[in-house]
Amino acid sequence: MSTPGTTSGTTSGTTSGTTVVDLFDPELASDPFGGYSRLREQAPMTRGSFPGLSSPIWIVMRYEDVKTVLSDRRFVNNPANVPGADVQNIREDLIEARGIPREYAPYVLDSVLDADGDDHLRLRRLVSRAFTARRVAELRPRVEAITEDLLDRLPGHAEDGVVDLIEHFAYPLPITVICELVGIPEEDRPRWREWGRGLFSLEPGAAGEPLRAIVDYIHDLVGRRRAEPTGDLLTGLIRAHDEDGDRLSDTELVTMVLTLVLAGHETTAHLIGNGTAALLTHPGQLAALRDDPGLLPRAVHELMRWCGPVQGTRIRYAAEDVPIGDLTVRRGEPVMAVLVSANYDPRRFDDPERLDIARESDGHKEVHVGFGHGLHYCLGAALARQEGEVAFGALLRRHPRLALAVAPEDLGRQFLPFSWRLTRLPVRLG
Repeated sequence: MSTPGTTSGTTSGTTSGTTVVDLFDPELASDPFGGYSRLREQAPMTRGSFPGLSSPIWIVMRYEDVKTVLSDRRFVNNPANVPGADVQNIREDLIEARGIPREYAPYVLDSVLDADGDDHLRLRRLVSRAFTARRVAELRPRVEAITEDLLDRLPGHAEDGVVDLIEHFAYPLPITVICELVGIPEEDRPRWREWGRGLFSLEPGAAGEPLRAIVDYIHDLVGRRRAEPTGDLLTGLIRAHDEDGDRLSDTELVTMVLTLVLAGHETTAHLIGNGTAALLTHPGQLAALRDDPGLLPRAVHELMRWCGPVQGTRIRYAAEDVPIGDLTVRRGEPVMAVLVSANYDPRRFDDPERLDIARESDGHKEVHVGFGHGLHYCLGAALARQEGEVAFGALLRRHPRLALAVAPEDLGRQFLPFSWRLTRLPVRLG
């Protein structure tokens, strides 16, 4: 794993006197922590571009400014909610370039993540009770049981003493948890892993067929669950739809399941992968956590800050002119908040490039913005943190001599826009 903290990033031109950053630049992608930190110190925000964009977007990088963009109602997720302006939805162009058929576009454009105001609250309330602190606490014994079972099986996956922790632990844990919660049958879960790979591929047109397969599968599963209801979240969503179609449409029902399952395991899987690699390359921090497992809640927060898998948020649009520092985002202009930059901002974090699992004074207090902020704060953050605590704690307890099987610089990364993730994590269990 590359060590966050070095500087990188190139520019591709200027727009109205403002530097335009190539957000797909390989150097920036290889070290977003250092690259965005350098850009942040040059200006509070700048312009960024990548393939598929017809014009640059604003990128906001300083901690307080990022929180403003994420919490200020003057920024909206749906460009149709910009008053008095006909604003192009950038994501429409991007998904077309990825080969998603037009008739399937609503399933990725109209989710709870894209809604604003009353629509967002309506959709969020339908599932929020499944992710309350109480409900997440009730799930903990099941999360622990799944974790122990995966660790029991881990040695059997080793080849020449080496096992891939991403494939056999970091991914199976969160996808099993979220699928059980939503109501995805066990025999169908491996298909979601394959579909997810296709959806997150950068190959031109690669996302179309996986999305079609997911949507068709969910429609079929809804029919089966309607005929044989259970106590899972999907049954509750079907009931909300059938009793009052104004609360949840057919498309929204399918989109909600798709969003919950994909968002409910991708981030957590790579938090576990990135976090394990970080601990194994920081022996002092690893020893401190082994000596005091009570640090686990604080450690998960710090790992999410220091090497969280999500670099930037969904694009938002200014509903009116909004000043950011000495610059102004004009009505209708698109903005992306850069989480990794905010989490490394020395205005908020002392010595931000240093990994310090005891940094937070309270494991239940969250200062970083790894899970976002404001109304669109990650719905499943409490569950993700719990899974991280259980995963790291059990892994280190069961394998006290756990070690990387390759040099840190040989840990391969998957190049995805605004994501920081390992392709594999080979370790020796000791």
